[in-house]
Amino acid sequence: MVSIIIPTFNARTYIDGLISSLRKQSIKSETTVVDSSSTDDSSEIATQHGVRLLKISRNGFNHGHTRNLGAQHVKKDILVFLTQDALPTDDYCLENLIKPLEDPQIIASFGRQVPRSDASPTEKFTRLFNYPETPSIRGLEDIPKLGIKTFFFSNVCSAIKTKEFKELGGFPENIIMFEDLIFAAKAILKGYKIAYVPEAKVWHSHNFSLLQQFHRYQDAGISLRHNVWIFKHTKANREGLEFIKKQLSYLSRNHEFQWIPYAIAESIFKFAGFWFGLHGISSRKISARLSTNSHYA
Repeated sequence: MVSIIIPTFNARTYIDGLISSLRKQSIKSETTVVDSSSTDDSSEIATQHGVRLLKISRNGFNHGHTRNLGAQHVKKDILVFLTQDALPTDDYCLENLIKPLEDPQIIASFGRQVPRSDASPTEKFTRLFNYPETPSIRGLEDIPKLGIKTFFFSNVCSAIKTKEFKELGGFPENIIMFEDLIFAAKAILKGYKIAYVPEAKVWHSHNFSLLQQFHRYQDAGISLRHNVWIFKHTKANREGLEFIKKQLSYLSRNHEFQWIPYAIAESIFKFAGFWFGLHGISSRKISARLSTNSHYA
């Protein structure tokens, strides 16, 4: 019933543990690894586990296209998308993740990202803020209240009904990132709903530098600049300001005072990167050089 798709590139650090964990899940599944010409032995490790392996050129990687390619080779009812560095915290992650899809109105679901033990205090808060303990189901009726947050959806750990996924055209392929958010927006605007399932947990976090945060948020801005239609269905909200206030409060409560200047600087870099990407006057070619995805053009 379930087919798992994992894009990989030099995933040696993660792939063995991830596939082993998936074998232990409470429900059966098949796994397809789409590897972007890794230079390490991650492909060999995946093959040893008996998973389906698809190899593409490194220049051929695209967040949407790579996942769509994996989906073309499966016939199961449900597609589960995981990133190579997302590790289930228990044996019931998949079972919990797909449970909401029993509702005919719910087309997709995504799980909770739990910060790893080495996550910085600012990164821990980011995961707590974006992935709370409370479950939710979002649809058209939530747009007036939540704005663009209604479409929030993460491919780090997600499940989508195969039939509807293909009917909606899969993920957009001409986009640098946010292929998951754009897909969720199209699904919700068609009348479907998206479920957030905090019981489906994976270890996942990154300690990005300030410059890396700038680049990531620039990618986000570029992606939305090329999909301005999404703003016709949402209104601006003050979530960014709310995030900063709650983050500073979190750091103070946990006596992480030395991280407060960094948190402020990080917010500035994020905002600057996003604004540059959303309003930048540079050509796509120049933007690509500054982007985290050098193959975007």
